[in-house]
Amino acid sequence: QVQLVESGGGLVQAGGSLRLSCSASGRTFSMYAMGWFRQAPGKGREFVGSISRSGSSTYYADSMKGRITISRDNAKNTVYLQINSLKPEDTALYYCAAGLSTSSNTPAPGAYDYWGQGTQVTVSS
Repeated sequence: QVQLVESGGGLVQAGGSLRLSCSASGRTFSMYAMGWFRQAPGKGREFVGSISRSGSSTYYADSMKGRITISRDNAKNTVYLQINSLKPEDTALYYCAAGLSTSSNTPAPGAYDYWGQGTQVTVSS
């Protein structure tokens, strides 16, 4: 089992940047593909991007391409989400997720096995 804890969210002005972190428990972090999702009030959970087990491949939602970078450090059991040029519509609760049998380019939330509690990102205009 994997426990995930997100951090790094906060209040930021439009145009700013944030780096979210997701720390995982356990020794098998490198066995999991990792995904980032977000959920705005009144909306469904939206795929942001994902990264392969080794970190060599990333897959980003079309709506986020050019503004985000996902990376991971398997030695630190941590995956990161860098978001640049933040917009008010990026305001959401951001979650990381781990998938043991998940392909690294899977956007479906149901394909992931473990989820964190989320970190809030609020972008002011």
